[in-house]
Amino acid sequence: MDPITVVGAAATLCSTVSFAPQAWKIIRSRDTNAISTLTYSFTVAGFVFWLAYGILLLEWPLIVTNGVCLLLSAFILTMKIMPKEGKEAVADALDPAPGNGR
Repeated sequence: MDPITVVGAAATLCSTVSFAPQAWKIIRSRDTNAISTLTYSFTVAGFVFWLAYGILLLEWPLIVTNGVCLLLSAFILTMKIMPKEGKEAVADALDPAPGNGR
């Protein structure tokens, strides 16, 4: 594998994986108090633009990476702005195990 592909793959992996722990923590704890709505709003908007850019260029690495990052960051933003009852319902649906971090 050439160095450019290795760097691109590492960037993709880091970008995509970086949102998963935060999303899982929100599901487990139902706590979004420390999350910045403004920051995640800009993050989601950035991924929308990166995804559009990838689509316009027909570059699948950009499309897939930014599509996944958009879904994860939009989930985090949605959980942040969602009322507590909705947040609980979503978290219970995704992690129905007893003693799920509450």
